[in-house]
Amino acid sequence: MAMKVKKQPTNGEDSAKSELVRRFKANPAVFIGTVVVLIIVIVAFVFVPAIVPNISGFGADYTFGYYDKTPISYRPGNYFALVHEQLVQTNQGTYSEENAAYVNFQIWWNAFQSAVVHTGILHEMGKAGYEPSKEKVDREVAQAFQINGRFDAASYRQLSNARKIAIWREAQEQIITEAYLRDQYELLRPSGEADFVVGMAAAQRRFEGAAYNLADYPEAELKTYVAQNFALFKSVHFSRITVSSGEREARQILASVKDGTLSFEDAARNQSQDAYAERGGDMGVQMAYELATVISDEAAREKVLALRKGEISDLVSAGESWIFFRAEEDPVAVDTADAAQMEKIRSYLLLFERGRVVDYFAGLAEGIRAKGIGFDEALQEAGLQKFSFGPLAINYGNLPFFPRLGGIEGFSDTVLSDFAVTDSFWQTAFSTPLGAVSEPLELGDQVLILLPLEAEPAESPEENAENIKLTFQYFAHEANDAIQPFFTQNPKLKDQFWETYSRYLMN
Repeated sequence: MAMKVKKQPTNGEDSAKSELVRRFKANPAVFIGTVVVLIIVIVAFVFVPAIVPNISGFGADYTFGYYDKTPISYRPGNYFALVHEQLVQTNQGTYSEENAAYVNFQIWWNAFQSAVVHTGILHEMGKAGYEPSKEKVDREVAQAFQINGRFDAASYRQLSNARKIAIWREAQEQIITEAYLRDQYELLRPSGEADFVVGMAAAQRRFEGAAYNLADYPEAELKTYVAQNFALFKSVHFSRITVSSGEREARQILASVKDGTLSFEDAARNQSQDAYAERGGDMGVQMAYELATVISDEAAREKVLALRKGEISDLVSAGESWIFFRAEEDPVAVDTADAAQMEKIRSYLLLFERGRVVDYFAGLAEGIRAKGIGFDEALQEAGLQKFSFGPLAINYGNLPFFPRLGGIEGFSDTVLSDFAVTDSFWQTAFSTPLGAVSEPLELGDQVLILLPLEAEPAESPEENAENIKLTFQYFAHEANDAIQPFFTQNPKLKDQFWETYSRYLMN
């Protein structure tokens, strides 16, 4: 029978999980069917009542498509109509006049999507030859007429024969749908997976560790790099004119500027097509390396960088545009005593030469590993602060089955979320022998070393394992997300939703 759409619990994450676990324990088979069907039925847009069509109108055919030639139609009392009615009733009064047309469309569209899945499941199960026994369907129907644990024959007899047949068919379709979803769930979830997850939770470790921050790259190392790459960081001041209408026009403008017919500033304001035009082409003071974002060809870039004050370059190709430059000042060598310049170079290094910085700190970390002294003493000598965390299982993705990666001093929740989906973190943390310092590990803007320690046995291991299995089984329903697209994107589906909706239902 058609299911009622249930509201989500609002008592917080813990109470919600407890309720889910309680329901699963009470009746696993029904819970699985209920959750998965609700996932299919409950939709992204749940707003307002739409106007139920007058289907008795002459010539109206509310067939919205076909699944392998089986019509998907809206008829009073059928699955399509019941889902539509549930969406309308559940959200009664939450719409406005301004969005009524849009929401009307969304409710019909999502009811249609649910009907496609329902029709597709029945069709596929029919092809497979599955049909529940009459006795099983009778028992399902009888469950709907129970009062104090007994069948209410009087209420059942009051129904018309047509309604009795409709209820019987609804129960039959419900049994078929639940059987399909259960089978898909078991196929999508390997039988030993829950036990494997429990085993992951059992292998927990506590950790001590320390981290180098890449932003702490020493000033002396920075100056050494500048000395080795002096030309990259000289200060240059250029103006530019960009022409996007072709090389010929660009050369004409360049010639006019060079012979004095047209001033550089006027040409920039009136004929240049870039962000510097309003400033007469002035690009301001930059470092030489910044010109690489404008001129990709190294030889052409070096010619521009060699210009002296007042000199104008030849045309330079820049994608679909042509550019020429004028030097406003002679190049000026970098001043390593200028804090602003050095900070800019530090940013360049972390962005474009990050490996150099990582290698430097990895070398320091290797030095700690090589010391034949205690971890605390080695960190003290290196001037590093120790942190601790755990016990922790191999919890890739920070899933709720077992303890999560968090609460590490000096690391934000955002950074730890990145750690949680980094393969190298888990591999290093759980492959390093207990009591040994790990290899250096780059994570975000840090280089870490870890010291894995044995974790204390978990309290109530049997109860903990059972809870993990139940929680895992609930979240494993997400694997069924593949079911709806299988039907709604299936070549067997002939979708004529828009044609029918626009003909009969659009206001």
